[in-house]
Amino acid sequence: MKTPCPLCHTPSPLFYQDTQRYCKCPECCAVFVIPEDLPQKQEERERYELHDTNTQDEGYRKFVSPITSSVIHDFTPQNKGLDFGAGTSAIISCVLDEAGYEIANYDPYFHPNTQLLEQKYDYITSCEVIEHFYHPHQEFIQLRKMLKEGGKLYLMTDIYDGGDFGSWYYKNDPTHVFLYTKETFEYIRKKFGFQKLSIEKRLITLAL
Repeated sequence: MKTPCPLCHTPSPLFYQDTQRYCKCPECCAVFVIPEDLPQKQEERERYELHDTNTQDEGYRKFVSPITSSVIHDFTPQNKGLDFGAGTSAIISCVLDEAGYEIANYDPYFHPNTQLLEQKYDYITSCEVIEHFYHPHQEFIQLRKMLKEGGKLYLMTDIYDGGDFGSWYYKNDPTHVFLYTKETFEYIRKKFGFQKLSIEKRLITLAL
C-alpha cells in the first residue's frame, strides 16, 4: 500500500523501516515518515526542549552563521525579518539583534504569536525546522505568502544525497519526519513560485 506524499500528494512506496516507517516520493524525491509513525506532540516538544539554548556558545553561533551571515550580506537593518521556528533560544534573532537588525520570532511551541503569520517580510529564516514539518505543503504555502516580492527564504537542513539511508545519522532523530533531496527543493521552487534556488551545503536559499 502506498502513502500520499505530504508535499506533492503523490502515492509513495515504502522505502525504509526501523523504529519508524519511511516512504520515498517518486515525484518530488522527498523521504517521509508515514502518518501512523509520527511522534506525538508532547514527545516532539520534549525533544525540542533538549536543544542547545546557550546563545553565547560560539559553536552554536557558528552553526547558524550561514543564515545570519547571508541576512547581513543581503539585507539592511531597515528590512523586516521573521525567524520561523525560532526554538527556545531564538539564536538567529539574538545574533542579528547584535548587528542592529530587528527580527520577529515565531515558534508554535515557544513563541506562538500567530499574528506574526499574517504579516509580510523581506526575509524569513528557518534553521533546522523544515525537517519537522508534518504538513510541508501547507507550511510552504504559508512561508511563500509571508514573503514580499524580492524577498528571500533562508533554510538550513541536512539534505539526503541518495546514499545508504539506514546509516544516515540525520534520520535517527524521530522528529525528523520529512527529509529533502536536491530534487525536492527544485520541486518546491517551481511549485510555490520562487524565482531562484541556491544550495550551499546545509544552506538553502529560495528567492522571489
